[in-house]
Amino acid sequence: MKYPIGIQNFESLRDDGYVYVDKTALIYKLVNEGRYYFLSRPRRFGKSLLISTLEAYLSGKKELFKGLAIEELEKDWTEYLIFHLDLNVGEYKLDAFLTPLERQYGTLPSLHEAGQRFEYVIGQAYKKTGKRVVILVDEYDKPLLATIAHPELQDSFRTTLKAFYGVLKSMDGCIKFALLTGVTKFGKVSVFSDLNNLIDLSMDERYQTICGI
Repeated sequence: MKYPIGIQNFESLRDDGYVYVDKTALIYKLVNEGRYYFLSRPRRFGKSLLISTLEAYLSGKKELFKGLAIEELEKDWTEYLIFHLDLNVGEYKLDAFLTPLERQYGTLPSLHEAGQRFEYVIGQAYKKTGKRVVILVDEYDKPLLATIAHPELQDSFRTTLKAFYGVLKSMDGCIKFALLTGVTKFGKVSVFSDLNNLIDLSMDERYQTICGI
């Protein structure tokens, strides 16, 4: 038996025959009983693999789920547009995420702030394809944690991210599902202060086993 130590990609895990502890019944419940979620777990607890599994499921890749619980639960296997932002990598600049989407779906020269650009891209993607968007954010808090020793830079990141994540509420009609994961949940003047539609799964006993072995 091969255990997927350090493997964070669901497709390669399944294709290469690694052990997978079936979380797909919980994933089906998550997607079909709500739309906007936040999950906090320590590093190396399987958050990235959860994001990757959701991406495969909501991309309609039925063949990857053969023999798993969700194979019997899901009847439609609809393919949605996936917008996956991984803040584990790079210098926490949103341009690298937004620019390829803008090339594909369009942009307006008058839009400069990341939140405005993201809002426009979501609207255009929905308008051009007729498909609602799935938004998956891995390690939403990495820029804030990495700049704890630099308050001014952290405040700048917080302001940018607050407007960026606030799009989840303003573009509700164009979004099928969203999950943001991180190590911690920043309180008070938080990036989530405008997101009263975000369900926090971190201490929800129904989902306590959704990550890991």
